[in-house]
Amino acid sequence: MGMLKEFKDFAMKGNLVDIAVGFVMGAAFNKVVSSFTGGIVSPLIGLLFNADFKDLKYVIKEGVADAEGNVAGEVAVLYGEFITNVIDFLIVAFVMFMIVKAVNSMKKPAPPTPPAGPTQEELLAEIRDLLKK
Repeated sequence: MGMLKEFKDFAMKGNLVDIAVGFVMGAAFNKVVSSFTGGIVSPLIGLLFNADFKDLKYVIKEGVADAEGNVAGEVAVLYGEFITNVIDFLIVAFVMFMIVKAVNSMKKPAPPTPPAGPTQEELLAEIRDLLKK
């Protein structure tokens, strides 16, 4: 029973729950960004290349087409898909940065620390000086 209580205490810590919520929201937001870049950004950039942006590739070795038109044995570098994923990452990272910045600005500033009084040595030195007079 003690281990179950210990796990419950661990799982209900504020930071762990916050991280879990942030992870789920980030995963959902990533899908939104992926559809944005795949459906809006990639076609617009694809206009520059006269091709679908995700289909851009550098063919290293040509494949052989069969009777149905399927290409087999092709070796290619799929740089269009990589660039799309980099754009996805940059958008997600920027938005997460803006969210963290907004949350940090909403936090209450820490109360100012009271000025430190004289140390014990300073007080003793002051008493000594007063006694000398």
